[in-house]
Amino acid sequence: MSTASIALKQPRVLADVLPKSLTTDIALVVGAAALVGILAQISIPLGFTPVPITGQTFGVLLAGSVLGWRRASLSMSFYVLAGIAGVPWFAQHAHGISFPTFGYLVGFVFAGALLGALASRGNDRNVVRAAISMLLAEAVIYIFGVTWLAHDIHVSFATALNLGMKPFIWGDIIKAGIAGLAIPAAWRFVDKADKSKSE
Repeated sequence: MSTASIALKQPRVLADVLPKSLTTDIALVVGAAALVGILAQISIPLGFTPVPITGQTFGVLLAGSVLGWRRASLSMSFYVLAGIAGVPWFAQHAHGISFPTFGYLVGFVFAGALLGALASRGNDRNVVRAAISMLLAEAVIYIFGVTWLAHDIHVSFATALNLGMKPFIWGDIIKAGIAGLAIPAAWRFVDKADKSKSE
């Protein structure tokens, strides 16, 4: 069996469909960070909590599943570090670390890595497993986000859950469902294209 055929059978993520090069990897890492930054500007403040509704988490779900754990970790780390350095691409054009929702951003790094690792095991090929992976990633984001929120605004963890998780659960389930449908659908397109090339 040739090395090429062995490589084809190894698990891959959607980003591996593109030609492999350092330039491609950099473009994917920076592009995914920019996507999350753009989606962060879809922000709806809620009067009873410092945590707004945003599109950020949807971007993290897509980036983690598409890039694989290494590129997703780098991308989300770049997003967070650039925001700390002053790029105003967090929700509501925030930057730095001195705001109640910073913990969610830290969670993005770990959630992206988790999704990428699960995708490389084939969890992104099946709608049910993809959606479960997305929900696990969102749980990781909540762990970091709610913990930071409790510390930052000096409330109990139970109060932080009421402010930073409960109002957003249904929205995040919907995001997980949409991303969980989109990634396997993209794989079906790729597999179909690969089959056409081999015929």
